[in-house]
Amino acid sequence: MEFIAVILNPSFPFMRNAFLAGLLSSALFGVLGTAVTARRIAGLAGAVSHAVLGGIGMALYLSAAGILPGFPPLAGALIFALLSAALIGVVSLKAKQREDTAINAIWAVGMSAGVLFLAKTPGYTDPSAYLFGNILLISNRDLILLAVLDALTLILTWRFYPQLQAASFDEEFARVRGVPTGAVFLTLLAVTAAAIVLLQTFVGIVMVIAMLTLPAGTAGYFSRSLGGMMLAATLFSAIFSTAGLFLGWTFDVPAGAMAVILAGAIFLASALIRVLLNKKARGKEPLSKTNDPRLG
Repeated sequence: MEFIAVILNPSFPFMRNAFLAGLLSSALFGVLGTAVTARRIAGLAGAVSHAVLGGIGMALYLSAAGILPGFPPLAGALIFALLSAALIGVVSLKAKQREDTAINAIWAVGMSAGVLFLAKTPGYTDPSAYLFGNILLISNRDLILLAVLDALTLILTWRFYPQLQAASFDEEFARVRGVPTGAVFLTLLAVTAAAIVLLQTFVGIVMVIAMLTLPAGTAGYFSRSLGGMMLAATLFSAIFSTAGLFLGWTFDVPAGAMAVILAGAIFLASALIRVLLNKKARGKEPLSKTNDPRLG
C-alpha cells in the first residue's frame, strides 16, 4: 500500500513515470519479443542493442566537443541502431552464410566505437547509466515516445499479422505463397531497433535483450498461437517490470536488474516444470508389444 501511495503521490513524479514506463515498455517487450523469439533472431537484436553504445558515445562526443552542440544521445543511438539493423538485414537476406560474422562484427565494433568516443569525450562520462539503465530517470518526453512507438507497433502488428505469422513459422512456404518475407524481416528489424533505443533507458543496453526474450520465452510454454503468445508475453512483462520496480524501491537496488532477474527465474522455473511434466507424461505411456520386455 505504501508503494502504491508513493506512485500516486504528485511529489514523486519519477516513481509515477517509472511505473508508466514499465507498462508501456511491456507492450514492446511482449509484441516485439514474441516476433524476435518466433523468428529466432535474438542474436540479431542483441547485436543491434550493443551497437547502440557507439551512437550514444558519438553523440556525447560531438556535443561535448562543440562539433554539434546539443546533439542528443537518443538521436545518435537511433542512427547506429537503424544502420546496424539495415546492415544485418541485408547480409542475412543476401549472404546467409555470412550472417554470424556480420552479427559478431557489428556487436564488437559498435561497443568498441562507443568506448572510444566516451574515452575522448571532454569531462567524465559514466557509461553504466547507458549499459544498465535507470528507469527512475524516465522523463515525460520518454513516456510520449514510448506511447507513440507502442501505437505504431500495435498498428503494424494488427495490419500485417497474417504475414508476420506465416514468415515466423514457415518462411519458405510463406515466400512461395507470395508473402514478402524480406520486407517483413527488414521492417521487424527496424521497429525492433527503434524500440531498443527507447527500452535501453529502462533496463540498459546489456539487459534489453533479456527482456525481449525471457517474457516471450515464458509465454511460449503456455500459448498455442502467435497472438496468444504476444498477449501472454505482454502480461508477463508488465508483471516483471512492476515487481522489479517494487523490489528495487523496497531494497534500494536497480529496478531494471530486478525485473530481469525475476524474468529469468520465472523462465527457468517454467522450463523445469515443462521438463518434469513431459517426463511424467512419457512415464505413463503404455508399452507397445514390440517394446514390452515381458513379450521378449
